[in-house]
Amino acid sequence: MQRPLTATLLTLTALAAAPLSACSGTAAAARDTRPPSVPAGVTATAGSATTVHVMWNAATDDKAVTGYTVHHQGRPVKELPAGTLMTDVTGLAPATPHTFTVRARDAAGNVSADSAAVTATTPAATAEDRTPPSRPTALRVTPTGPGAATLTWRPARDDTRVTAYDVYQSGTRVHTVPGSATEASLTTLRPATAYTFTVRARDAAENSSPDSDAADLTTPAAPGRRPATAPTGVTATAAKGTITVTWTPPRTATPVKEHQLHLNGRFATTIVWGADPGPGPVEYTLTVPATPGVRYALTLRARLPDGTWGDFSAPRTVVTV
Repeated sequence: MQRPLTATLLTLTALAAAPLSACSGTAAAARDTRPPSVPAGVTATAGSATTVHVMWNAATDDKAVTGYTVHHQGRPVKELPAGTLMTDVTGLAPATPHTFTVRARDAAGNVSADSAAVTATTPAATAEDRTPPSRPTALRVTPTGPGAATLTWRPARDDTRVTAYDVYQSGTRVHTVPGSATEASLTTLRPATAYTFTVRARDAAENSSPDSDAADLTTPAAPGRRPATAPTGVTATAAKGTITVTWTPPRTATPVKEHQLHLNGRFATTIVWGADPGPGPVEYTLTVPATPGVRYALTLRARLPDGTWGDFSAPRTVVTV
């Protein structure tokens, strides 16, 4: 099994991008009088006795949507940037119906009409409930297209009742469904991309269960996309303070001598071979904090002969020992 002769650890530096300005930005904004479209697909799900999760589909505009305003009972309660399509509204009254609408806005200050109103009823509060639900089990994820997938699981148990399930993608919450549901549909995924999902159950007192086991998915490529260039046969094994990863590089016109390793969706290191590593499998051992019980989702991609990066591999999840 081939090991890298050299491995370079690169640290990402956040760069602040300078805003671009149009030639006649102020004048163009002044002439913009068309409001964005009305946000569609608005849903509201009570997550606890005092919280409702609101989601919606992106609006469109002849220039660009710059943000959204969420209204509760007709009053604005959240101002959000254009890239945010969900939010939690907190501090609500228990055992009460709550009605929400969403408006879109653009850079010229044009505001859409209200979305269709949606209502969610918060459950009654449970005094001194400090017991979290059990974790959901048997999580499965099935692709339903290049940009969509369906997750299913077995229900959790709680001493009162489960009020919501929260879906996490590599540790970030991306969806919430009612406690009566045992599946969730995700429709904003990217084609030919690796994802790792977990689910947590929540009760009316905001107690959350431990994570379910992780479910990995690589979405199908979009029609007309180039041949697959992802590493295959990825495995990950944890030892104290280390994770050893093995994989087979993609087949390309010339040997692949450079890979990137990502942990939980973030760049971790670049692995460089000083000689032809052969057809594989190859192996690399990564040092991690010696803290037991930490979950890592690992993905790899190869630098192709034309200098671009290929597709990410299917993720592999490992828990430190």
